[in-house]
Amino acid sequence: MIVPKTKKTYCPTCKKHTEQKVKVTTTKIKPGRTMARGTRRHARKLSGYHGKVKGKAKVKKQGIRNKIMLECIVCHKKHERTITGRMKKKAEVKR
Repeated sequence: MIVPKTKKTYCPTCKKHTEQKVKVTTTKIKPGRTMARGTRRHARKLSGYHGKVKGKAKVKKQGIRNKIMLECIVCHKKHERTITGRMKKKAEVKR
């Protein structure tokens, strides 16, 4: 999916349609917090002499979302927008 370098769209801070610079970003699943209660409990269970601890369930992988970062040329504020649902082809900026 090819995206133009600039796009005229709504800016929530200016509260009007302005020209905006486009940068492609994608969201992925981020790793969990290491200091969270459940993570620490799981690590403690794994460290001793005992049977296997139940891990994460196998789930069907979801696709990554195609997102673009828009930067307003007037106020220089950035906001993100999803351009498609689940990704089949990664978005790229037109040269």
